[in-house]
Amino acid sequence: MRLNMAKPTVTVLIDTCNHERFIEEAIVSVLEQDFPRSEMEVIVVDDGSTDRTPDIVRKFESRLRLIRKPNGGQASAFNAGIPEAQGEIVAFLDGDDWWARNKLTRVAEAMAADPSVGIVGHGIIMVHRDGREQSEILREGFRFQADTAEGARLFRLRRSFLGTSRMTIRAGLLRRIGPVPEALVVEADEYLFTLAASLAGGQVLPDALTYYRYHDANAFQISNGDPSKLRRKQESLAALAQSLSEQLERHSVPPEAYRCITEIVQAEAAQSRLALHGGKPFETLLAEWKIYDVHSPQVGFLHRMLKCLRLLPAAFLPPRTYYRWRGRFAEGRKYREVRNRWLPDPPRQHVHNEWRSASQISRPISADESQKRERGLPPCKS
Repeated sequence: MRLNMAKPTVTVLIDTCNHERFIEEAIVSVLEQDFPRSEMEVIVVDDGSTDRTPDIVRKFESRLRLIRKPNGGQASAFNAGIPEAQGEIVAFLDGDDWWARNKLTRVAEAMAADPSVGIVGHGIIMVHRDGREQSEILREGFRFQADTAEGARLFRLRRSFLGTSRMTIRAGLLRRIGPVPEALVVEADEYLFTLAASLAGGQVLPDALTYYRYHDANAFQISNGDPSKLRRKQESLAALAQSLSEQLERHSVPPEAYRCITEIVQAEAAQSRLALHGGKPFETLLAEWKIYDVHSPQVGFLHRMLKCLRLLPAAFLPPRTYYRWRGRFAEGRKYREVRNRWLPDPPRQHVHNEWRSASQISRPISADESQKRERGLPPCKS
């Protein structure tokens, strides 16, 4: 497909570590884009894999560039790959996700149509272990810039549409942001997309163009309570909150905007710290209420009262005990049924959410494939 106006050259940057089960699907989804191959380069940064990932990537060596480095986490992978990008825009992809075929065309069109847009995101399809797919697409508020309090409030409710496999950022803006703090072994994407959306216009496309895969080795979505992963996540969130505060102030983002941006990150970092290391019950209440208040700004009085009831144990239990028991209850089927019926999470009015069962999907996951996906190596940092 050709655009009517000059179209940016695209660099696709894939970061990967021990993704031998998934990396081929990620690469193929890039190489099969309905986008001119001559206007696209592909860089794969292997962050110290100890499995067959590099060997699988080499099968495509004539069509991409492989950069290998010692394991250091997501930030270090970005810092290795971004300076090598020759494109005018850089589209990011995690090695365990994959793209819809028209992803690059859609984001390149958006970038070409408006030079003031510095970052483009879009909807997502979350692929669960049982084969179900959950799509999330933005309904409204597609354009924003987080350099005012109002823009920051819009931005923080749209973060889920700007993560690694969704974000495309102009190379000039990435150079302005500079290297990512390497303490961000995870959450490096949030550092980039937060600064990008604060320094330039942001746009979210009303299309689901990325497939995000849940599996046993996800670096951020942790389902098994692995203490080492939880510690890594907590340390990264704390570093993210500190780094964003410093950088937003350095780039002269107004205080009312950057406080609005960083308070949710600080609350999430506090939540993680309290679950791991403990603290005072009132700290749990403050963190949980801030997260709820940010994500549910338009709920009514009744739902807020129900939330207070749900938080009542946190007022008396030590934080580690509260989060441990909350996690156990959350895993129970009966608890989930009762909660979904009587205390459901408030709907996000700005998001269209749809579920499809495995039987409704044209590319079902076979039992053999599902078993293979569950037999993974210990994850690297990224």
